[in-house]
Amino acid sequence: MTVPKDMAEKWLWMLVPWRGRRNPRNKNPGQEEERRVKASDRDYNEKFPYADNRIRTSKYNIFTFLPINLFEQFQRVANAYFLFLLILQLIPQISSLSWFTTIVPLVLVLTITAVKDATDDYFRHKSDQQVNSRQSQVLINGKLQNEKWMNVRVGDIIKLENNQFVAADLLLLSSSEPYGLCYVETAELDGETNLKVRQALTVTSELGMDMSKLADFDGEVVCEPPNNKLDRFVGTLYWKDSRYPLDNEKLLLRGCVLRNTEWCFGMVIFAGPQTKLMQNCGRTAFKRTSIERLMNTLVLWIFGFLLCMGIILAIGNSIWEEKVGKNFRDYLVWEDVLSNSVFSGFLTFWSYIIILNTVVPISLYVSVEVIRLGHSYFINWDRKMYYGQRDMPAEARTTTLNEELGQVEYIFSDKTGTLTQNIMVFNKCSINGKTYGDVYDEFGHKVEISEKTPCVDFSFNPLRDKKFHFYDHSLVEAIKLGDPMVEEFFRLLALCHTVMSEEKNEGELVYQAQSPDEGALVTAARNFGFVFRARTPETITLYEMGKHVTYQLLAILDFNNVRKRMSVIVRNPVGQIKLYSKGADTILFDRLDPTNDDLMYTTSEHLNEFAGEGLRTLALAYKDLDEEYFADWMKRLHIASTTLENREELLASLYEEIEQDMMLLGATAIEDKLQEGVAETIACLTLSSIKIWVLTGDKLETAMNIGYSCNMLRDDMNEVFIITGHTVLEVQQQLRRAKEQILGSGRETANCSKDAEKTEQYRNDSVFEETITSEYALIINGHSLAHALEADLECLLLDTACLCKTVVCCRVTPLQKAQVVELVKKYKRAVTLAIGDGANDVSMIKTAHIGVGISGQEGMQAVLASDYSFAQFRYLQRLLLVHGRWSYYRMCRFLCYFFYKNFAFTLVHFWFGFFCGFSAQTVYDQWFITLFNIVYTSLPVLAMGLFDQDVNEQNSLRQPKLYEPGQLNLLFNKRQFFMCTLQGIYTSCVLFFIPYGAFSNTVRDDGSHIADQQSFAVTIATSLIIVVSVQIGLDTNYWTAVNHFYIWGSLTVYFSILFAMHSDGIFRIFPSHFPFIGTARNSLTQTSVWLVILLTAVICVMPVVAIRFLRTDLYPTLSDKVRHMQQASRKQRPQEQNLKRVRRTSSRRSAYAFSHQEGYGELITSGKNMKAARLFPAPPTGRIPGSSSWIESLLKKRTEMASGAAVGPLNGSAERSKSENTPVQQQHID
Repeated sequence: MTVPKDMAEKWLWMLVPWRGRRNPRNKNPGQEEERRVKASDRDYNEKFPYADNRIRTSKYNIFTFLPINLFEQFQRVANAYFLFLLILQLIPQISSLSWFTTIVPLVLVLTITAVKDATDDYFRHKSDQQVNSRQSQVLINGKLQNEKWMNVRVGDIIKLENNQFVAADLLLLSSSEPYGLCYVETAELDGETNLKVRQALTVTSELGMDMSKLADFDGEVVCEPPNNKLDRFVGTLYWKDSRYPLDNEKLLLRGCVLRNTEWCFGMVIFAGPQTKLMQNCGRTAFKRTSIERLMNTLVLWIFGFLLCMGIILAIGNSIWEEKVGKNFRDYLVWEDVLSNSVFSGFLTFWSYIIILNTVVPISLYVSVEVIRLGHSYFINWDRKMYYGQRDMPAEARTTTLNEELGQVEYIFSDKTGTLTQNIMVFNKCSINGKTYGDVYDEFGHKVEISEKTPCVDFSFNPLRDKKFHFYDHSLVEAIKLGDPMVEEFFRLLALCHTVMSEEKNEGELVYQAQSPDEGALVTAARNFGFVFRARTPETITLYEMGKHVTYQLLAILDFNNVRKRMSVIVRNPVGQIKLYSKGADTILFDRLDPTNDDLMYTTSEHLNEFAGEGLRTLALAYKDLDEEYFADWMKRLHIASTTLENREELLASLYEEIEQDMMLLGATAIEDKLQEGVAETIACLTLSSIKIWVLTGDKLETAMNIGYSCNMLRDDMNEVFIITGHTVLEVQQQLRRAKEQILGSGRETANCSKDAEKTEQYRNDSVFEETITSEYALIINGHSLAHALEADLECLLLDTACLCKTVVCCRVTPLQKAQVVELVKKYKRAVTLAIGDGANDVSMIKTAHIGVGISGQEGMQAVLASDYSFAQFRYLQRLLLVHGRWSYYRMCRFLCYFFYKNFAFTLVHFWFGFFCGFSAQTVYDQWFITLFNIVYTSLPVLAMGLFDQDVNEQNSLRQPKLYEPGQLNLLFNKRQFFMCTLQGIYTSCVLFFIPYGAFSNTVRDDGSHIADQQSFAVTIATSLIIVVSVQIGLDTNYWTAVNHFYIWGSLTVYFSILFAMHSDGIFRIFPSHFPFIGTARNSLTQTSVWLVILLTAVICVMPVVAIRFLRTDLYPTLSDKVRHMQQASRKQRPQEQNLKRVRRTSSRRSAYAFSHQEGYGELITSGKNMKAARLFPAPPTGRIPGSSSWIESLLKKRTEMASGAAVGPLNGSAERSKSENTPVQQQHID
């Protein structure tokens, strides 16, 4: 019987879903050249290998879990190594240890890891099921039927309703809005919460919601194959013997949310894993930490060392058997005599491989997993990372990356929703030369605004927005007194915009703005009595101080990147024609009437003051127009707008003509609210030598303003390089020019280092980067970044970026975010962390070594793809500087101790081999070998790995420089491993040779000989347990009750088990398994044995104590100094000194460029009832002048940290009092 091919493929997919994004029907997913989709014809569409709408982010299914998980686990060299040893132990001719000593811990390790991986994947399955089970209305046989998302197919026509997520990539057919318009929010795609407009073809918009017409629609779409380009779509609709071009404006992408549109219908073009959103999501990678990769290398080294020891002992056995061993056969009769001494050596080699395998016990990996799990729970339980407003704790979604949190060198952050709340607040304004927004006390002194500051009472306005707060009462008084300039100011804000108003109930207004900036300005005008109520293509209706006023909308002079301003021309109820304009102050000031010079000077001073506080500013102006002139101008405008050639230039010339000799009204200042603690967090992380790069899908101007707000960009920087080239050559020239300016003409460009290790060349480059005293910033937009990421320019981009203090990439796609992260991973070999809150950040989060998701306003996609999640950006400081540093410190101390104790434990067998005829005889009792790592020494080292800390959490935050050892891999590396190995070898020599020499001439109290093999074994074992217990006591810096209990408890358990296993009773029950009858009782009652144990322990421990004392006293590290002060002040109550609130002092002015994009004015006036619009880029150019800034002290602190900061905490109260005057610094220790 033959199996149908389709069924075979379906089963193959079920068994191997983890291999890429392959779909069960997608036979050749990489060979699709074009896509043909016929509406509502599943039989036709199923002829093609199109994916269904089911998504899979999980790695396993019920059939593949065991083989794939075991395959992944045996990629660990140690696991494969122990499996090999287990096989050897099953061969009786060479095994001197029982097989259960290896198989029990191996199965335990595999099981614990498998359960953890299964749990992680279960939650992925649960998330996938939740998304796949969402309901969608599908048109089937002329009727709408509810179907799960996963059952939607390519070609289906589905209905979406307001506030629903788009299920797949759809061709928009019709909508409830005029002209087939609909509005979508694309936060999941590009991080922007403003509305975007999409418009159906005129021919399909006529279908409306007539089910019969929609059911009869049989158009065929021929388009490009699935790809990850969010801003591009090319296709053609064939219907009724006609062809209609399709572009990105006709497409609704999966992940968008339908807004402000009652309903719409769309035809599925791409589904499931072939949608543009999923094409931008990277694969779920198996992440390993750098320590784990190092451990794999060390295991190979140890295995080589083990082979060398086995070869030495095997050669010794062959020589001994040939020279000496044959003389003993009369006394020790062999069951099977080996006449060949070489073959005897061969068998001995494998015997010693088994005996010495404990140099890397499998319990190491069990302990590592337990410690990582404990560290994850500490993150989950941290109340200081709990966000009460949304009942959201921090969550470690993986347990394998905790120590990597202590080694981060680069942070890649999204902007919208990650650094900011994406909330704009009307903060201050300047009207006719007078500022409003500050609050003063009765003595005329400026008062800091807080939650207790009384707000302005807007109860006189029934249409006010109750969420709006303003604190300067004088502005409301000016409105009530009828100040004409103030009224004209807010009238301009209420008229000059592209906001759409929706009135759900009487007086309940909802504004749909193309950007939060516009929404904030219109909302401010609304609260001060100039309420924008409604608009049509020809009119704008306001509610001015309780009166309905309708203005005739005559023209909208749209924004573009050159103009950097927007104007509207209206006719008021008394017939006057007025032009209202708002835009960048540098643009508007050049177009003012000369009579405004004094006012312009005053307003400019106010703008400098506003921008100095990090506020986004706009200038406002108006102009009265003559009727005849305007009529003539409109005729010329109509002619220009219908011209085919040079249309843009003609329109720009006419706009420039009419926007002259305007009268200045004032300026606005909007605060783009950062999340709480963002500036302080960035300052602290910067002091930790962590570089923060911002990768955002937002506009260049917006990204720059946020950079100034959180002090990543500052006026005192030497240069801010803005890369905006449109060709490869332009981008190359701009990057080279920037790099040459930074380095100077005398230094050649540095080359990227591709070595796995941080080579000396890379260190030199890094040191050079640190020696650059001038500070630079690099800002690059999306289309330039696309060229810069090409193979020829990527090294130049990376070199230039790494020489800069701040890097901002704007207008980048999700895939470009991942490419930037991959670039740093590839060449810098540094630990990277990506943090974001939207679906557009998923690819970046998956690519970085560590992914952090913020559960914000843009859904849970980033959280579901992340390794760690929390609610606020400021928690990143605690995650890295406290949990990350502690996890790295604890893991390093754990590994150093573990390797030490196992070398000390195992190498005793090596020395004993030279005294037992190389016979593979073990020194210790077999039960001691089995229990040493599992019972006797497991809990104390676990306690150290879980609870130890060099300094407390307060000092970890106050002294960010403590984070640097992790970045430089100082606490556990190949050198540290070598030192641990030497200490272990030294300890094993002392453990063996001191008792061996002492027992040569020692007798019991009764005069009988003491030097039997079993007594010798008990003496060495007891000495070993005491020495490693003392050593872990020396290694522990933070003692808890758990540490005491485990260390003393382990010693107690050792002696209890020792006497129990050497007792007469257990020997009578299991005579063959417990041969050491009475040995402990006979040996440990002898004074001489205890003297030998004491001498051995002292000789093992004293050199370590002496070396550590001298090193700490002569060459103390920053950690040593901080710990010393911490111990000295332990009697005092610790007082946490947080970094002070940082005031924004940038004097960067914001331009109108941040809130508009060209084209929406035309849509409004065309009668298509435009409701919202898109953001747009407006890249500024040139150099930003320098000035003084609060961050100066921070920069000085950075250069002084290597010497001054470490000593600073020790300099007494005088230094501490002096440091309190610095706004942002490393806080001193109590």
